[in-house]
Amino acid sequence: MKLDRVIAVRNNKTIYRDGDRCVKVFNADYSKADVLNEALNQARIEETGLNIPKILEVTMVDGKWAIVSEYIKGKTLSQLMEEDSEKKNEYLELLVDLQLSVHEKKSPLLNKLKDKMSRKIAATELDATTRYDLHTRLEGMPKHNKVCHGDFNPSNIIIAEDGTPYILDWSHATQGNASADAARTYLLFWLNGDIDGAKKYLDLFCQKSNTAKQYVQKWMPIVAASQSVKGNEKEREFLLSWVNVVDYE
Repeated sequence: MKLDRVIAVRNNKTIYRDGDRCVKVFNADYSKADVLNEALNQARIEETGLNIPKILEVTMVDGKWAIVSEYIKGKTLSQLMEEDSEKKNEYLELLVDLQLSVHEKKSPLLNKLKDKMSRKIAATELDATTRYDLHTRLEGMPKHNKVCHGDFNPSNIIIAEDGTPYILDWSHATQGNASADAARTYLLFWLNGDIDGAKKYLDLFCQKSNTAKQYVQKWMPIVAASQSVKGNEKEREFLLSWVNVVDYE
């Protein structure tokens, strides 16, 4: 395995290219269970027929866990948006269409989104009253079983050289309510400083999925709280600022 081409460096993992293979190497202290769960998620999503890089093996590289999958040559949707800002609306439409194609799928063995969010809310540093309120709100939301990506944003879409879009990074995949997934994408645009993109994305998602905007907005404090347990201090501060927002524009 030749790991001399670094594609990306994340908080606790480094992604390399090895010919036509992509090798994601996790830090030595990364949880083995989380690595195996990510590989299992990816394998389950493969079975839905969605366009994703196929998993080839789970192995160890220099004492660290690694997931090896197909390397997809192309550009991410975020790169394309930067290179041609005039086509941004077109790319946003593609992003929403792809997300809706994910939500059409079922994968009964994936973890349940509500269970995951409930665990994360319990792990926040929010006071007991706020946690109780969030748990109550979460419990009151309709139960669905659609495939949810959990980190659906333009940098996780690669457009291959033949124009085929592939969806990457299934580590956060669950089954649950599509509007929670949309709320997460909306907040990711905000975190990236693209407020205009966030608004356009939400308008498109609600229009194409025939979903009331207020319904997606109801998920935002819940999603923000569950996401606040990871990430850096600045992100945490921003996400927690959404937790107490009940009324929206």
